[in-house]
Amino acid sequence: MSFVKTKDGVDIFFKDWGPKNATPIFFHHGWPLSSDDWDTQMLFFLEKGFRVIANDRRGHGRSAQVSDGHDMDHYAADASAVVEHLNLQNVIHIGHSTGGGQVARYIAKYGQPQGRVAKAILVSSVPPLMVKTEKNPTGTPIEVFDQYRAALAANRAQFYIDVASGPFYGFNRPGATVSQGVIENWWRQGMMGSAKAHYEGIKAFSETDQTEDLKAITVPTLVLQGDDDQVVPYEDASLLQGKLLRNGTLKIYKGYPHGMLTTHADVINADILEFIES
Repeated sequence: MSFVKTKDGVDIFFKDWGPKNATPIFFHHGWPLSSDDWDTQMLFFLEKGFRVIANDRRGHGRSAQVSDGHDMDHYAADASAVVEHLNLQNVIHIGHSTGGGQVARYIAKYGQPQGRVAKAILVSSVPPLMVKTEKNPTGTPIEVFDQYRAALAANRAQFYIDVASGPFYGFNRPGATVSQGVIENWWRQGMMGSAKAHYEGIKAFSETDQTEDLKAITVPTLVLQGDDDQVVPYEDASLLQGKLLRNGTLKIYKGYPHGMLTTHADVINADILEFIES
């Protein structure tokens, strides 16, 4: 397995598939998952001739279960450690959910200043801010995230089954086609990681204001989200991203859930490919 050690001594696992001289696509996963959540996309784009890279966030998947650094600044720095280790140039960064926040912080703080970024894709992503505040009155009340923390601390295994079999993929909607394999794969990825990292990650994805990160992004950016996203409401995410990004393109999918990368991979993959090649 491949690892890179960060400046603060954390071992970060990463995958690097495909020709080293091909256009690189870097995938950033959501909470509380791992790079495995991108397997469908990585195989698809590998077949199209791209070099595909993804890392496990610290405390997630196969990366070290360290005590500290479970915040957007460290997430972005860890991604940058992989990019720098591989000396990637003209990279296309794709982030899902919390991974979208990681992409925004990485590009603003590292990718653009270093001249390493070509394009970005934000899928069902958390920026600019999820939690309800005076400045963000339509956000999700803090009590919802407190419930997440309580459920995780009480019975993480059951909580992860409930999330995957319910709102994440829209499997709780009438007439939904439920995949037990998808549910168990989500649970498997989640349980590989650290309970502490996941607990503290809730604050990272819900309370980090990334307005300035989005404003700083100048590369072409595609924003994708379903209008039936029960985890990250599109009115508080994608619509605002579209307003804050200088060079953004917004697409909303009718009826698609938060985990649409899995449930509607054929549509999403094709749209991302079209954007990359445009």
